[in-house]
Order: sequence, then C-alpha cells, then structure tokens
Amino acid sequence: MSVAFRRESDDEHKEPKFDIPIPPGPNLVTERGLGLIEDKVAALEAIDTPDEEQQRELRYWRQRLATAQIGPAPAEDEIGFGSRVSFRLNKAKREIRIVGEDEADPATGLLGVQAPLAQALIGAGVGDLLPFGGKDDAIEILSVGR
Repeated sequence: MSVAFRRESDDEHKEPKFDIPIPPGPNLVTERGLGLIEDKVAALEAIDTPDEEQQRELRYWRQRLATAQIGPAPAEDEIGFGSRVSFRLNKAKREIRIVGEDEADPATGLLGVQAPLAQALIGAGVGDLLPFGGKDDAIEILSVGR
C-alpha cells in the first residue's frame, strides 16, 4: 500500500495548539481583578494531571499574574481606570466600571479599559457631554465614583 493512503495516527492531522495571545499594552488590574487571576492560577495549579488545554491556560494566567499592575486610582471627579460611572448613552441610562481586560464582562457592567466606550469616557467628569459612535453629545456623564 502506498504511504499516501496510510494514516499513521489522528495526532498527525490535528491543528497545532498555540498559546493564548496576551493582549498588548500594560496589564492593569483592579484589586478584585488581581484576586481573580490569583484564584485562576491556584485552581489550575491544583489539577494533578492537567491536559494540554489546562497547561495552555496555566501558562497564560501565570504570565498575566507576573505582569499584573494595580491601576492608578482615578482622580476624585474624573473618570479613569477603576471608576464606576453612571451615564446616558443615546438617552438610555447605563452604569459601568472600567476594569482590566481579563476582568471585563460587559454583560455585568465591567468594561475593559481598552474598549472604545471606556476610552471615550476616560478623562470626563460629571455633566460632560461626549461624542461617541459618530454622534456629538451621545454620552452624558451623570455620576463618577470609585
């Protein structure tokens, strides 16, 4: 039989697994975010015989832990990393907190610092009207907290 028709094993035909990409830029985290990363590393390290995917995840989370930096506290009256913000976007009231990329969960109001909306908010204060999505005055800042 020709070698072209012989199959050595299924492993030969699998796509290679690459490491999980690390987001560019500094790894800013909140205190909560740092705790979540530490918990993730501990849980993965506790696995007796991790499979390939778990080892891959562990490499990612160890790297994120090693590079984690607690973000600077925002000014009292200015939106920054870690701020809790209440605002109107196109007349709909929303509340978010600006957090690190690994902590982000937009469905629960945790918005990653690199997200376009977070970038639009940073530096603003209560009462400011901001452009967003090609529309002037699309965002009105209602309150800022920590």
